[in-house]
Amino acid sequence: MGLERPADRAPVPGGPAHGDLLDRWLARLGRRCRPALTVAPWSSGFGLARTLLATGTCATLLVNPPAILLSMDGTAGCTGPAAAGIWCVLPGGQGQLAAWIAIGVLVVVASGWRPRWTAVPHWYVSWSVIANLSALDGGDHITATLSLLLLPVALTDPRRWHWQPPPADPAIGVGRVVAYAALVLVWLQVAIVYLHACVAKLGVTEWADGTAMFYWLRTPGYEPPEPLRPLLDAVTGSAVGVTVFTWSVLVLEFVLAVARLLPAGARRVLLVAGLAFHVGIAVVLELVTFGFAMSGALLLYLLPVGHQVRLPVSPSRSRSSSARYIARMRS
Repeated sequence: MGLERPADRAPVPGGPAHGDLLDRWLARLGRRCRPALTVAPWSSGFGLARTLLATGTCATLLVNPPAILLSMDGTAGCTGPAAAGIWCVLPGGQGQLAAWIAIGVLVVVASGWRPRWTAVPHWYVSWSVIANLSALDGGDHITATLSLLLLPVALTDPRRWHWQPPPADPAIGVGRVVAYAALVLVWLQVAIVYLHACVAKLGVTEWADGTAMFYWLRTPGYEPPEPLRPLLDAVTGSAVGVTVFTWSVLVLEFVLAVARLLPAGARRVLLVAGLAFHVGIAVVLELVTFGFAMSGALLLYLLPVGHQVRLPVSPSRSRSSSARYIARMRS
């Protein structure tokens, strides 16, 4: 009659059923992912990235008064969704009140206290900056995007401080899976940023012919600091020097775009190279907020999941830790 149970039906000749193939594929995926998921994603490396993102935004608000960051008529852009931004919700004092509250939130985020509690405020302030303020650079947009993508990681973080190691619990729960999925999205976002930066430059004649850095370093507002100017003028004044300098930027951006596909050793080298690259941009072109944002992005992108950054400790604390270790060995 066609109403029999699927189990009663004869198997279709020619291979396994689609359901069996899906089950096998999921089982194989689970076996491959399980070793990685046993490492908790909440690390001090993740915490350092959050600190850099928050510090960059905080520096922008501390150095620039609201009168400069607001629009030309001295008001925030409070139309559409932007009306929910902090500079529209708290418009008093020409934006100074909202600025001080935002700075307070960012200081707490940068300190590492209670990532689970500060995750949403961090994203809200970062989003408000790009929604309500002007005179910004790409670093503010990157920070807003990353703070949104990191919400699942921070909201599932059980630690009191994001500098602490995670609890020693090998169990794989929903929170850990969600956090890993969010980190994968962060990797994709950062890879797209670098790939777009490289490919977009190839369509510009000066980047394609290797002369872009000659013009960039002589553009008003982007001149290097006076101590570095003779060296950079000599490099970019040479045909070979400016070509190598310009094309090395394109090569590094492309390699960074595919870095997650490379071995762990190559990623460590690229992390150092990428951090040096963005520190150089911050120093030479004075794009400090952009430097903080991209340095935080690189840590999230290239540090191994669960990597614990070694923080400096005082000598007294180091001696007490050694004494406790020796005492445990003797007992």
